[in-house]
Amino acid sequence: MKTLTASHAGLLACHACGRVERRRAGHARQHCRRCGAPLHRRNPASLSRTWALLLAAAILYVPANLLPVMHTASLVGSEDDTIISGVIYFWTSGSWPLAIVVFVASILVPMLKLTVLVLLAASAQRRSAWRPMERVKLYRIVERIGRWSMLDVFVITLTVALVRFESLAVITAGPGALAFGCVVILTMLASMQFDPRLIWDHVEGGNPPTASTATEPPHE
Repeated sequence: MKTLTASHAGLLACHACGRVERRRAGHARQHCRRCGAPLHRRNPASLSRTWALLLAAAILYVPANLLPVMHTASLVGSEDDTIISGVIYFWTSGSWPLAIVVFVASILVPMLKLTVLVLLAASAQRRSAWRPMERVKLYRIVERIGRWSMLDVFVITLTVALVRFESLAVITAGPGALAFGCVVILTMLASMQFDPRLIWDHVEGGNPPTASTATEPPHE
């Protein structure tokens, strides 16, 4: 049983003001009659932008975990600390709850966000009809986590303040902190750029795949 959608009904929604208009045949580019914004059936180049942001985030995820996030200089010498070494330090010093928080917020969560977004983008790229409801739930989880993404950066700041708090030292941020902040921002942008409506385009009742939608639905 097919479900009637706005696309099947020939309707377009303005992404700027929310006005819904009927698609006019023969018009390659259509603009909103209220605010003048261009109307699209799907966000233009959504998958291309999502893939570009995910690729950049995945590349920066490696130095974010391998490069030092802080440099500590004290009377007894200097030391560089990475996220992983901070987790090990907290664990071995008995602060295992803080070690778990740093590990989850700074290593596990960014990796899961990257994995989920890659899964969503890849399934939409392949026009897959596999478990659309589950994929939508995954997208909503990523969106909700995205609201707290800057908590990861806060955890890094907390690590900087606590790893060597017992000694008189000067602590400065390292290149790993910059890379980590870029990973957080890029994953947030990738989540915003992905159009979840692509999940339903090739499910039963959605738009059938055609040659023009081989990579992404056309923007009208």
